[in-house]
Amino acid sequence: MADSYPADGGTYGERPRRRRGRRALVILVILLLVLAGLLVVADRVAAGIAERVVADQIDQEISRQNVQSAAPEVTVGGFPFLTQVLGGRYDSIKVLLRDVQGPVQGTDAAVKVPELTVDARDVTASLDTLRSGQGEVTAKTVQGTGTVAYDSVVALIDRPGVQLRELDGKLAVTAPVRVPILEQELTVQGTANVTVDGDDIVVTFDRLTSADLPDNPVVQTFVNNFARQLSVRVPLPPLPFALQLHEVRPLPDGLAVTASARDVALSEVS
Repeated sequence: MADSYPADGGTYGERPRRRRGRRALVILVILLLVLAGLLVVADRVAAGIAERVVADQIDQEISRQNVQSAAPEVTVGGFPFLTQVLGGRYDSIKVLLRDVQGPVQGTDAAVKVPELTVDARDVTASLDTLRSGQGEVTAKTVQGTGTVAYDSVVALIDRPGVQLRELDGKLAVTAPVRVPILEQELTVQGTANVTVDGDDIVVTFDRLTSADLPDNPVVQTFVNNFARQLSVRVPLPPLPFALQLHEVRPLPDGLAVTASARDVALSEVS
């Protein structure tokens, strides 16, 4: 009896073998995807645990520095996280501190920083530190950014009716002033020089104007003296992590500050 062959020239049994091969490949791909998903989940769970440990460490540290804030919110950057754990080094750890504030010595005012964002780079934390919650967490560089609310600055100026705002990138003021020689009250406006002096923001007003201001040297001198009385130093709350203030810019919602530090202990040995 002669052998019979499929019409396409192949052999019987070849097609079932191909089907079995494709089925095995599909199963392998599915297994690899499931395994990858499990690894990603495990990686994120481990990162979440580390973030809580570091947040607790940082909370203790800022408490030692007499800084008041809500509980730190920590985000560990870089992926995969587990390889960073094994190496004990992390690309980036970001810390968000809300409602940072501190008293101003000699006054009843408190300078408020609604949010302070800290970005720590090249962070070192051993596996044992993350496991036990004790030990050092250090960063090669740290940069902090936040905004000082204008009402904090107005409270330090301590003059009724003063309003501050950002105008074309500068700090602008509007304030009422009573001029005795005119026996009337004027509304004056002007802009400030905003500089950094150590841990203080220095706000200086040199000259104010008004649409109703007469061309009178005596009155102008009085208003200029009033401008200098509006000038104020704004001491920031003690900044955590040895951050040093180096830039300040007026923004619509307040004075934006930038501070930085190098070789910083985010937490001390417990």
